[in-house]
Amino acid sequence: MIKIYNSDIMSKEDIFRRKEESLNVSGTVSEIISNVREKGDAALKEYGLRFDEVSLGALEVTESERREALEKVEPEFMEILKEAAGNIRSYHSFQIKNGYVISEKDGIILGQKVTPIRSVGLYIPGGTASYPSSVLMNCIPAQLAGVREIVMTTPPDKNGKISPNIIAAAELAGVGRIFKCGGAQAIAALAFGTQSIPKVDKIVGPGNAYVAEAKRQVFGIVGIDMIAGPSEVLAIADGKSDPVVLAADLLSQAEHDKLATAVLITDSLEFAKKVAKEIERQLKELPREEIARASIENNGKIIVTRSIERAIELSNEIAPEHLELCVDEPFNYLDKITNAGSIFLGRNCPEPLGDYFAGTNHTLPTGGTARFSSALSVDDFVKKSSYMYYSKDELNAVGEKIAYFAEQEGLHAHAVSATIRSKR
Repeated sequence: MIKIYNSDIMSKEDIFRRKEESLNVSGTVSEIISNVREKGDAALKEYGLRFDEVSLGALEVTESERREALEKVEPEFMEILKEAAGNIRSYHSFQIKNGYVISEKDGIILGQKVTPIRSVGLYIPGGTASYPSSVLMNCIPAQLAGVREIVMTTPPDKNGKISPNIIAAAELAGVGRIFKCGGAQAIAALAFGTQSIPKVDKIVGPGNAYVAEAKRQVFGIVGIDMIAGPSEVLAIADGKSDPVVLAADLLSQAEHDKLATAVLITDSLEFAKKVAKEIERQLKELPREEIARASIENNGKIIVTRSIERAIELSNEIAPEHLELCVDEPFNYLDKITNAGSIFLGRNCPEPLGDYFAGTNHTLPTGGTARFSSALSVDDFVKKSSYMYYSKDELNAVGEKIAYFAEQEGLHAHAVSATIRSKR
């Protein structure tokens, strides 16, 4: 049964307590990365046999394999994929930014130029699971940013095949090349390159603890989007909300992972008790009951507060990945929410709406990192360079000031560089 707390007497430890993975994977991942750097494709095939139980010939998905997979996709699902892709493309198109030029004084030009990252690697979980939504969410912003080379790695099933739904999403989103490779070894391949898989400039996409650790270890050699942990949902709901609906929303995240987090904050103890009872009822009907129940017992909680305003204060401290605000007039509270990856406003915005269809990105900061980071966006796939131009007269006008500043920092050569042109 999910625990119910009173916010006035619960401790900070209770607010933030969550069961986390205690796996020490750093050494294993380091060894995998080193092996892939040294042996390339041969190491990838060794790990494919060991971890995915599949013996692979070529690592790259061929054009004929792509065509064959597309023929297996249900027409209804393909139409839904197309609509979802259109929504994602439409939403993210508003994030496209151009550079700017400032020329307010003759002889001085300042500006910023925006340049797409040259190449990006998408990591998409696979094997026993299939996440075509992650293909759309990670590829479409990169494509809109103007990234020229987009490649994807994803683990195959035991027959050496990639899910047709994954390939369909890749076709719709604009993935150039697809490789049968998963785990930390795929991250290593994207970071350093192998005989088959090209080295990229940035790696994005979700994964397990080994994938997350591999991204951490290769950061600096390549860029990464974020180190994402288990999924989270926090719902703020008043006593007029439907307990059946809120229980379903919480369980929609609990079924992801035994370490996922599902939290309800409400201003009604009576409502809290109804939701707790409803969660127990719905758990028994879930195909993934074991996973969802473990999540609820590990990290689930209901917090009762004095007011919705206090609930928002607590939510801002927690900084959840997904925040549902199930109240009347939710826009009245929007400015008060400062820390959340994605915000679902009102009583008709379940979290899966953002996972699959609305168009907002579902690659979001977890583990409280929404305090300082954001959802994946077009900005993640571009670089911004500043530039400046000064005429000789304008440089001469400020040269002595720059030199004086430099001398204050003890950097004499800087001072000389700022003034030497005026003497020649």
